[in-house]
Amino acid sequence: QVHLVESGGGLVQPGGSLTLSCAASGTIFSFNPMGWFRQAPGKQREFVATIASSISTNYADSVKGRFTISRDNAKNTVYLQMNSLKTEDTAVYYCNVQTITGPYWGQGTQVTVSS
Repeated sequence: QVHLVESGGGLVQPGGSLTLSCAASGTIFSFNPMGWFRQAPGKQREFVATIASSISTNYADSVKGRFTISRDNAKNTVYLQMNSLKTEDTAVYYCNVQTITGPYWGQGTQVTVSS
């Protein structure tokens, strides 16, 4: 099985930055898409960003230009660099990987943007 563990969440002020990490155990190939989703209180889980390779990335319109997704295949780790954070970015962020057997999810890490 694939096991994902997110880290790096916390409390930041609007305009601040934060970088999330997601370490995966198990066999993951560079062509397996990895991504980030988030869920705010009272809202459904939404897509944030995904990466299949360094030249294949996608972002939600709400974070485009502010967030950057990257991965280190040697460490089986995906990152989400978040800049210019807004209060509406407050949510639990979940890491995800798509494999031939299906998706796997992390436990989530809380990001709170507040003054």
